[in-house]
Parts: sequence; C-alpha cells; structure tokens
Amino acid sequence: MFAYHVITDRPIQLGEQIIFDETHHNGVYKRVYDKIEIVNDIYNNPAKYKQDSLEYPVKVALRELALEEVRLEKYPAYPSRMSCLYVSKTFKEADNWAKYFAEIGRPTYSIAKVETEGNCFVGDAAKCFDGSLDKQENLRLANVYWENKHNDITNPPVCEMLVDGTITVIEIIKEINANME
Repeated sequence: MFAYHVITDRPIQLGEQIIFDETHHNGVYKRVYDKIEIVNDIYNNPAKYKQDSLEYPVKVALRELALEEVRLEKYPAYPSRMSCLYVSKTFKEADNWAKYFAEIGRPTYSIAKVETEGNCFVGDAAKCFDGSLDKQENLRLANVYWENKHNDITNPPVCEMLVDGTITVIEIIKEINANME
C-alpha cells in the first residue's frame, strides 16, 4: 500500500526503511512512558489530583495507555499508536497535516510518499480525547476511538491512518523545512 507521511521531529531520507513492531516504537511511546510514574500514581491515588491541573503530556499519556489497553484486548490486529507511522491516504491530507504541524511550531521537514507492508487502521483523530483521572472513562472513550463508527453531522471526522510493519520512503514529494532549530 502507498501513503503519504509528514516528516517531523527528525529527517528521513529517500530509500530509508522504518520498522514498527512490538520492539520498535515511535515518539508517542517515549512521551507516554516518560509520564508512566505519574499515570500510575494518578490511578493509585486519584484524590491527590485535580483534572484541571493535569499537564497536557499527562493527559496524553492517560489517553494513549487507555487506547493501547483497549487495542490489545479487542483490536490486536490494528497497529499500536505507540508503534506505528502516522500517514495519510492522499497528498492533500498530508499537506493539511504539514501546514497544521508547522503552524503549531513542530519541526516539519517534508512530505514523503511511502510504501507500507504491515497492518493499517484508518481512524478519526476527532475521537482522540484528553485523558482524565477516571480510568473507566478513558477506557470507554478508547473503545469509541477503535470502534470507529461514523460521527454525527456536527462532528466531521479528521482522518488519521496508522501503519506498522516495514515502511519504505520511496519519494520526497515536498520540502517544507519549517521550525528547524
């Protein structure tokens, strides 16, 4: 399968192969596990915390851990959000993501066409949520994400595509070079 990937965080070269599986993780994994101690403390001692005082990276970790727990239990054939490449079906979708990443200040190098050999899940980023102190609510919302049912008319979907396995960069389509340090 062919897809388009917005290259962020570090440059990727033409011909480069990327592998995502149980032992090869992405940046989401690192960011989540950097917060694992506080997540465990939140679930073990929820009275110590207030929802409105949680830092955004902690909310993300709460969400991603719930998403992974539900994926492993109910949807194990889908790629893990912590061990995948986020891609787009079309160049236009990738270009929109690239503009968004550049606008929020994320280092954005280029858009590449990639060939993927692995699992794929086409989901809706609008169904991502800020994790909360309530683990059961996080798991409920994670299930909504993976079920991937249609949104109502007032909540249009934001397509996100997750792929794992072996991914090869076959073409650099557009140079962006925004927010380079």
